[in-house]
Amino acid sequence: MLLGIIGAMNEEVIQLKEVMNLLETKEIGGYNFFKGTLLNKEVVLVECGIGKVNAAICSTLLIQEFKVDKVLFTGVAGGLNPEINIGDIVISTDLVEHDFDCTAFGYDYGVIPRMENSTFKADETLVNLAKRVAANNFGSERVFVGTIVSGDTFVASNDKIKWLRDTFKGECTEMEGAAVAHVCYVLGKPFVIIRSISDKANHDANMNFDEFVKLAAQNSKLIIEGMLKEI
Repeated sequence: MLLGIIGAMNEEVIQLKEVMNLLETKEIGGYNFFKGTLLNKEVVLVECGIGKVNAAICSTLLIQEFKVDKVLFTGVAGGLNPEINIGDIVISTDLVEHDFDCTAFGYDYGVIPRMENSTFKADETLVNLAKRVAANNFGSERVFVGTIVSGDTFVASNDKIKWLRDTFKGECTEMEGAAVAHVCYVLGKPFVIIRSISDKANHDANMNFDEFVKLAAQNSKLIIEGMLKEI
């Protein structure tokens, strides 16, 4: 089984790259795909870049060029649920593109016209594994499982937090996960999105992000490694 592991930023993949046994580096379309083994599992690791389009291009290449069997996305996010604190973990049950807006035609926010589904569900087995590993590492009280919302905006507003919670019941917000989920849905690949909270998505979000992004990335790395031991 070949696993695809994606992170949006260097901070989110460098720690995994440093501990993997790298066998091959392949550049496609400006993305560097690192193929090798990690904890005796065959993996392809890649940094997709920030935003939904980058994430969609990269995950499509990962699936089609390398024929990966499952996709794990790891990285950081801003918390929406007021019970979530910096350093906590959110694991996706499903993902929505919160900035998809065809309400002028009578659709709800996040609904993509002429698609059967606009809410992309993660693989239940991968979700349960990620939840168990995260709870073992950080304690169940710091692990949240639910909806992750994605959009091409860095959320740093209490008003936006309220809207995302009221509209989608999102646990956290980020800029790539739903695009990866969308691609995996279309191409028929099981996936899970794992996010460690780097900020609270409020007016302090930019300062908190810079301070805590490396800690959050370390937390995500521990979960990926724990999953690879059992997958």
